[in-house]
Amino acid sequence: HVQLVESGGGSVQTGGSLRLSCAWSESRYCLGWFRQAPGKEREGVAVIGMGGDTSYADSVKDRFTISRDNAEKVHYLRMDSLKPEDTAMYYCAADVVGCKLSETKANFWGQGTQVTVSS
Repeated sequence: HVQLVESGGGSVQTGGSLRLSCAWSESRYCLGWFRQAPGKEREGVAVIGMGGDTSYADSVKDRFTISRDNAEKVHYLRMDSLKPEDTAMYYCAADVVGCKLSETKANFWGQGTQVTVSS
């Protein structure tokens, strides 16, 4: 059973930045970040494969960056130019099904961290 521990959420103003971190107990091929706003379904934000290949949701392209450090067993989500619509609970994930954002399915999930962006 893979354990994921998230950190780094918080509250910022529009245009601000945050970096989320997710530490894993063992290495997995596909890692990702998902988010869920109140009253909305969970959506994929970004995924990254073992070799560093990435995919992003259109809504976050050019603002968010996913990365991983296999030696340290951690992956990150750097979020810049944050907007109020980015407000959500963010979840890290491992073993994302098909390594696709559209699946919103993964074998292992972090506990979630809240990101709030005020205007």
